[in-house]
Amino acid sequence: MAGPTTGDDEVDSKLQEWLKLDRNEITRAEIQKLADSGDIKGLRKLLLERMEFGTAGLRARMGTGFSQMNDVTIIQTSQGLSKYLLKTCPDVKKNGVVIGYDGRHNSQRFASLAATVLINDEIPVYLFSSICPTPYVPYSVLHYKTECGIMVTASHNPKDDNGYKVYWGNGAQIISPIDKGIAESILQNLEILDSSWDYTSVRSSPLCKDPLATILDAYNRDLCTLCYFKEKNQCSPIKFTYTAMHGVGYEYFKRACQSFGFKEPIAAQEQIKPDPEFPTVKYPNPEEGEGALLIAMKTADQNNSPVILANDPDADRLAIAEKLPDGNWHIFSGNETGALLGWWSWFSFVQRYPEYPVSDLYMFASTVSSKILQTIGNKEGFNFEETLTGFKWMGNLASDLLKEGKKVLFAFEEAIGFMCGTNVLDKDGISAAMVMSELATYLYNNNTTLHKKLDEIYKTYGYHLSNNSYFICHEAEKIKQMFEEIRNYNNTGKYPESCGPYKIKYIRDLTVGYDNSKQDSKPVLPVSKSSQMITFTFENGCVATLRTSGTEPKIKYYTEVKPDPKQGMDRQQAQKELDDIVQCIITHFYQPEKFGFMPRPT
Repeated sequence: MAGPTTGDDEVDSKLQEWLKLDRNEITRAEIQKLADSGDIKGLRKLLLERMEFGTAGLRARMGTGFSQMNDVTIIQTSQGLSKYLLKTCPDVKKNGVVIGYDGRHNSQRFASLAATVLINDEIPVYLFSSICPTPYVPYSVLHYKTECGIMVTASHNPKDDNGYKVYWGNGAQIISPIDKGIAESILQNLEILDSSWDYTSVRSSPLCKDPLATILDAYNRDLCTLCYFKEKNQCSPIKFTYTAMHGVGYEYFKRACQSFGFKEPIAAQEQIKPDPEFPTVKYPNPEEGEGALLIAMKTADQNNSPVILANDPDADRLAIAEKLPDGNWHIFSGNETGALLGWWSWFSFVQRYPEYPVSDLYMFASTVSSKILQTIGNKEGFNFEETLTGFKWMGNLASDLLKEGKKVLFAFEEAIGFMCGTNVLDKDGISAAMVMSELATYLYNNNTTLHKKLDEIYKTYGYHLSNNSYFICHEAEKIKQMFEEIRNYNNTGKYPESCGPYKIKYIRDLTVGYDNSKQDSKPVLPVSKSSQMITFTFENGCVATLRTSGTEPKIKYYTEVKPDPKQGMDRQQAQKELDDIVQCIITHFYQPEKFGFMPRPT
């Protein structure tokens, strides 16, 4: 029977394909409505553009069509992943796959559909019976020694988004060539079997097990390896305030507190229960600063609580804030929190293991994050490694180092992602919150604060000043044009030699594979043509990186300078110059008025 037609042969072909595949009445009705109204442009966007399987999987808006997250695209992705596992992992039918999900709309449904596809291919599945933090999935991969892990989450994205995050058997997010192999396999397995839709009975399958109770105990037992002063924690002078940002974190955070000896935190009640609508925040991302933490601040003020701990909705990120003597709150940037946790990871470890060979100790941070760990490592003797942006790189590097018998103490990314130890080879907001709580307790017991300790770290190892933000743009062509104009600056065919009055010394372009600081002009870090990323090193020592986000419509910039006291520039002067450089970058490189970029919301 012929279906609706639009008069556009290409669209009509894809429309018939969609209606043949989709059995979800909601998404079928969405596409039918567009077809009935003759919305060719909307149909082309939804049907002719397909979501790319990339940054550790998928992340996109939920809705109808091949370009969005829905039952059809979840089943197709799972079919491709399943066939790739069967092809490349001979023991997958013995070792299985872990699947978890967060509290967003459709997350449980998508996880059940994925499990159904795998079980139909006789692959055993550890399917969580309840919402869980994202870090529980990579932890479970290592615990059960499965071949793969899937987490259905969009982390801190807006409420209309969802995602499908994939971990490999080493417990780290997938990287090339695995991601490319899965992407190809998805396109080779687009036909959907009738049995793939029958997910309601998936939990009764003998191939489906619930890992929740086992992993809850095991995770919190292993968490104790990061705890050094449990007796002091039991009588902490700090009342901590906690917000889950309407996500999964609260119950898991309370259990983690028991492992570290802490009392139950003061809860920001309005945000403590999972709610996919995220009703109290415009963006469910504690990285967005005061706007996201207003309720936590109000709660803390009412309870005389000096420290706030905030997880994002899937509890893989951590934001912290501390009450200052003047009554204002200081929200620590990701770089500041990284400095605190990095120092503590070093200090507490050598206190416990003074004889451990320092040459076997490692910390790392992404290329857009502060280099404070490198500076501390240069003085204290441990190793520092710089990686590309994203914990997939840090997790895989940690996995490789562990195989060599090395110990990774800490890794971080300025986007409030922290990996304390190696129980989880990904960012983990639960363990980071516990380590931060112990650090704060230690400091308060010694009559100092987080803010004072941070300043002390900078005075000891040198100030690392940063100014990071982003612009929003939903048009990929405009973003590409912006970066191409930088590569052909003022139509000279060359990169810029300066930005305003500030001379540029080196340029590294990891999109095209250029780095003029190297003798052969080839960068050491991997090159990726699919994402834009250029780093400028100015003659005054400032380093600025411009890059696109892999999961959001953002063009980010990251800048850092380490003022040299010998040059007679103090912290305030250095920060003022850094802020001026940022303005020049915005004016000369971003050109937001020309391209129509929207500034970061305040």
